[in-house]
Amino acid sequence: MTKIGKGLFGGALGRRDFLQATGLGLAAPMLMGLPDFANAQEKVELTMWAWTPDTQVQADMFTKKFPNITVKVENVGQGAPHYVKLRNALQAGSGLPDLAQMEFNSVLSFRQLGALADIGAGVNSSKDKFIDWTWKAVSDGDKVYGVPWDSGPMGVLYRGDIFDTHKITPPDTWDAFAESAMKLAKDAPGTYLTDFGAADPGWVVALLWQAGWRPFHTEGTNIRIKLNDDIAKKWGAYWQKLLDAKAIDTKPVWTTEWFAGLDNGTYATWVTAAWAPILMQQSMKKSFGKWKAASLPQWKAGDKITANLGGSTIAVMTSCKHPKEAAMFAAFMGSDPEAARLWNTKQFLFPVLKELIDDKELMGHKYDFYGGQAVNEIFAVSENQVDPSFEFAPFQDYVNQVILDEFSAAIAGKGTLPDAFDRLQDKVVSYAQDQGFTVS
Repeated sequence: MTKIGKGLFGGALGRRDFLQATGLGLAAPMLMGLPDFANAQEKVELTMWAWTPDTQVQADMFTKKFPNITVKVENVGQGAPHYVKLRNALQAGSGLPDLAQMEFNSVLSFRQLGALADIGAGVNSSKDKFIDWTWKAVSDGDKVYGVPWDSGPMGVLYRGDIFDTHKITPPDTWDAFAESAMKLAKDAPGTYLTDFGAADPGWVVALLWQAGWRPFHTEGTNIRIKLNDDIAKKWGAYWQKLLDAKAIDTKPVWTTEWFAGLDNGTYATWVTAAWAPILMQQSMKKSFGKWKAASLPQWKAGDKITANLGGSTIAVMTSCKHPKEAAMFAAFMGSDPEAARLWNTKQFLFPVLKELIDDKELMGHKYDFYGGQAVNEIFAVSENQVDPSFEFAPFQDYVNQVILDEFSAAIAGKGTLPDAFDRLQDKVVSYAQDQGFTVS
């Protein structure tokens, strides 16, 4: 198996790594009320750690507007290396940046460490500009621990030609999805409706999020953990049935072979997020014009519930000596209209601002790769359907690693996916207790 590169999960290059390496990702934010610190006489120098390509360009735009504040953007690694270096600097008590790119699933973890500054006084007046769930993910009442930057509402990309050939309609429920998987496996051996992405725990968590799984609730050092509830067991049994029937594939995701499978028709769908359409368009040649987008299937017919996969925020560290200016910069990066155009055309970040999600021209852009479909419209609808009640663990990186280990074991025949949730529960509870949490 050829790997695209080394990444967070098991060595294969992950979604975040691929996007960073290729400069891929979709859209951008508009101007919000910036804190009025621009007239400060003191010269201020800030440092930001971020892996999104060309972020220094927007930082320089900020300095051009506010000459007293300069910002140096440093890429210390994406994914695990980025967070490891942040944690190491926290432990050492020195070497931290003033601001850091922080994925939604890492915000609580660094809040728990006391690493993220409350910038609510500088940005709270703009919260209504943001998609509700994204603001909730960075806030606690009036306290705000980062500015939402981009997101990954989920949907399904599918091969229209394969669906037409085998008379498959885009499934609107997961039951219909399973039926389509069984049908395709029978009609076209060697072609699969999808690949089970156990090598990407973020994907697993996002689909469980949509299913109603709420494994964590944290208040200080008290945490409720229920990873193996009925929802998890039902979800695991659903996918286990498809695995047992060999109706879906189990190749590691984010490898050259996996990408080739999407391009050559081995896989008829990719259950994914809003950053994927541009990634595919710039990565695949054989299947140009054959892909389309559809809404995420529902567990109950008629529901309109989605989840988020990916996305990040800009957080100010508590060690920052100029928190007001840093908050101003974070606000600018999330909202300046000129910078927003570059986010759209260069970094391809999917927007988190309501005004852009409602922008018919932006969301209505038609892509030749998708047969002229305005695929962003699918994900714009999904953005407003993300259930905001999901909570990540304050040690989500550990949870993700155990998901990877246990799901990989189940796929290899060591128990089943429902069994894996029991092992996940035991290991995560033990880990939480070792970290000083009181578990209920």
